Amino acid sequence: MRTKLTFVHALSPLHAGTGQGIGVIDLPIAREKATGIPFLPGSSLKGSLRDLCEHSRKLDIFGPETADAAEYAGSAQFSDQRLLLLPIRSLKGTFAWVTSPYVLQRFVRDAEGASVKQNCFQQVPSLKETECGVAETNSITQDKKVILEDLDLDVNATWHSAVGKWAEFLGEQVFPGNRPEDQAWRSYLSQRLCVVSDDVFNFLLNTATEITARIKLLEDKKTVQKGGLWYEEALPAETILSGLLVATEIKQKNGDPRIKADDIFQIVEGTVKKADKSRPVQFGGKATVGRGLCYVHFSSAKEAAK
Repeated sequence: MRTKLTFVHALSPLHAGTGQGIGVIDLPIAREKATGIPFLPGSSLKGSLRDLCEHSRKLDIFGPETADAAEYAGSAQFSDQRLLLLPIRSLKGTFAWVTSPYVLQRFVRDAEGASVKQNCFQQVPSLKETECGVAETNSITQDKKVILEDLDLDVNATWHSAVGKWAEFLGEQVFPGNRPEDQAWRSYLSQRLCVVSDDVFNFLLNTATEITARIKLLEDKKTVQKGGLWYEEALPAETILSGLLVATEIKQKNGDPRIKADDIFQIVEGTVKKADKSRPVQFGGKATVGRGLCYVHFSSAKEAAK
């Protein structure tokens, strides 16, 4: 069994919903029960990639069709993709990619499970509620402060170096490649990565997601149907999530591998690429209105060490 890190970058608002809400929002996004942190279910990732896959060994990777599901399991396992970086409106620099110490520590735990090791893993910032950490060469600081929505945070210069290393590492994973546009996106991330305290991040999770009001019209009168107003929640475009892809080799009766882990990774990664370039994959609901278009990237220990 071998493991790779997965990264999902939302190109449009991502609505991975729970079906029905009990609060003000009629269609909320899926959140972890204990932490309230949004996530994209692993089943959603697997289902979309399965639909896209055209390889002859598709059933070995994703499992048999539903009618034959009891015969054997697929060799690729996808974890839930958990929020890593949340884009937040910034007074300077348009927006910031915001995360917190707890979220980074969970990511480190996942990365170590995939045998990925980096120096920045030992330097997770520790911040007060009134502080934030940014790289020294950032574009979101004004008068030694970062203003996110209506939050006014003091920059703690102690963490300039650590945040810079985190930005460099995450940029290489989320925006791999040597094209000028890839390098530009890595630079954007380095300039906009912002670490805030866990309490501030929790506040942003509940106030900075995208809420859209929708209505249903009467077909003949073209007026709003009674009770046809509802609110739906989505993770904003530019959200970045991470998780794990686990490859389990299938063996034949004589013990020889029927499919190797390298082949599993190659087929899954080939599914999200076209002519060596990543192609958007749709996740979650509201596909017909352009929601849930994302890029997916995979990273192993060897690739992360580049």
